[in-house]
Amino acid sequence: MRIYTCTPVAFRGGADFFTRDSGLLCRGLQMIGVESRAVMPGERKPEDEADLIRTEYQNLESAEWWRSQDIDGLVLYAWGRPKFHKVAAAVRDAGIFLVLNLDSGGLLSPLVGWQDWLKAQWIFGGQGRGMGAWLRFAKLTLHRLFVGLFFTERLRAKHLRCGDVIACVSPGAAEYVRKLCRFHGGNVLANRVKIVPHSVEPAFRYSGSGKRRQVACVGRWMDQTQKRTWLLTDVIRTLLSKDDLVSVVIAGQPAPGLEAWHAGLCESHRRRVNLAGIIGREELAGLLAESQIFYSPSAYESFGIAAAEALCSGCSVVAGRSVTMAAFGWFVSEKSGQLATVDNTAGHSDALLRELSAWDSGDRDPEKNSETWGGRLHADRVALTIEQFLTA
Repeated sequence: MRIYTCTPVAFRGGADFFTRDSGLLCRGLQMIGVESRAVMPGERKPEDEADLIRTEYQNLESAEWWRSQDIDGLVLYAWGRPKFHKVAAAVRDAGIFLVLNLDSGGLLSPLVGWQDWLKAQWIFGGQGRGMGAWLRFAKLTLHRLFVGLFFTERLRAKHLRCGDVIACVSPGAAEYVRKLCRFHGGNVLANRVKIVPHSVEPAFRYSGSGKRRQVACVGRWMDQTQKRTWLLTDVIRTLLSKDDLVSVVIAGQPAPGLEAWHAGLCESHRRRVNLAGIIGREELAGLLAESQIFYSPSAYESFGIAAAEALCSGCSVVAGRSVTMAAFGWFVSEKSGQLATVDNTAGHSDALLRELSAWDSGDRDPEKNSETWGGRLHADRVALTIEQFLTA
């Protein structure tokens, strides 16, 4: 069997590309004995891996070109965006089984539910206080309402109908997308929606060597609107003042002001916070394997790959409770963490303290966590799900 993956955007195609998303799923398919390559547009680059196919973008919109690849199935990572409809249509017209991957929390349209959709627009575009926040919220909401409902919806429906499977990355996202598909195509289209989480490298697993009383925080801290570095620092300061034994590691490129914040901590707190900066995959796997808790202060995540890697490493997860964090309700569902009851500094720090207490009382099992989530999220397990769609 031959199943390829495709991203219709010219990303870099080196080793890093094959550590997540379409590149890692390609590797996962190879792990289970399926012949697989990844496809991307653009000119071939020196760092591109051997199993990456580069081609002109116009070929991706050609049924003839796809037919020439002689494949049984394709997983298209196109985010459900109508701009890539011609790619999906070409694959369908070539007679290839098509899995449309939606890297999304599912809040694609007000048709999934007005209340949750409006909450999401506030988080995406508003946040904060004052007239500026309300103006950003109003501008984003009106644009997405009129452009979305009158133009995007029709095109998105055509795009989704091309898929034999519409793959959503979490149960929460799938619930939203089923509502949208039911509106556009009834139960026939809604029944194509399946849960296919993003893949995690098998290197992320619990080593069995024990866990430290340590909280790991991993993110692109430069993106302060999404990652909320200001909340991270407030929560960590509060946590350190209430727990004299916990340590914290913050990995990822520091945001402006993060190092100054760290330098301004009192000495006893500063010694327990490690600004690790950007670290390699092996070091990250080691950090998560030894930590008890992964903490995310994010305002929104389509999935949360770092949290998924942490779960496979035997960590539990703490984050805010929000419609824009759809995967995290799933992530904490197996005695594998908890969500803050209130999305602010006090709520997040209290959730972390409760989670540390759960570890103290023996209510968290890193081996079980790693086994459960690795069985769902490791690349070979996700690849098996894809293979089963074609053989069912």
